[in-house]
Amino acid sequence: MSNKIIIAIDGTSSTGKSTLAKRLAKRLKYLYIDSGAMYRALTFYAIEKNYISKSHFNKTELIKDLPNISIDFQYNIENNKYEVHLNNNSVEKYIRSLKVSDLVSEIATVDELRKEMVKVQHFLGSNKGVIMDGRDIGTVVFPNAELKFYLDASIELRANRRYKELVEANYEISFDDVLSNISLRDKQDINRKNSPLKKASDSIVILTDNFTLDQLEEKLLSYINPLISKK
Repeated sequence: MSNKIIIAIDGTSSTGKSTLAKRLAKRLKYLYIDSGAMYRALTFYAIEKNYISKSHFNKTELIKDLPNISIDFQYNIENNKYEVHLNNNSVEKYIRSLKVSDLVSEIATVDELRKEMVKVQHFLGSNKGVIMDGRDIGTVVFPNAELKFYLDASIELRANRRYKELVEANYEISFDDVLSNISLRDKQDINRKNSPLKKASDSIVILTDNFTLDQLEEKLLSYINPLISKK
């Protein structure tokens, strides 16, 4: 009988963390938790409530509203995927917009908001058998995870990946805007006061530039399989 573990995948934006985590979760029959989608759902809520925009951020009102915000993952039988839900409504098709991307890092800097999201993440991972990706999974959310990966790639490659995703999703956006957004998010994620993006000392660092997704999946599995196959 295989041992269930917690797998943390951290790294810079658009390095393939979410795609790889989803593929691995499906293959291992693990629960996939997209921590970034949780913060994006919270950002979407804040935008809809006019708590945040490029010109203002009413942190106090958003924090006060936390008891009215429920974020979780529910299985969609139609597409065979777990989707992030905000107050029991799927918001997957709204949270990947550049409008949300431009503001999500600012939401993620607020200590009270991060604590609430981490509380939910701890609950979801309490039974193990979980793969979670984000910026601080191996350092803050699950510092005792049995296996930690840190993914990185050149900013040009990451911007190109993100641009293709947005174009395929029918967003009208320029490559330069995407490149600028990723550069800004890198700075915000690395320099933020609360839970900054950094490599866990025991993480396995993988540069994704010269690998296909299939190759990366097999590479990560080469570290995972020996752990979960132990009796």
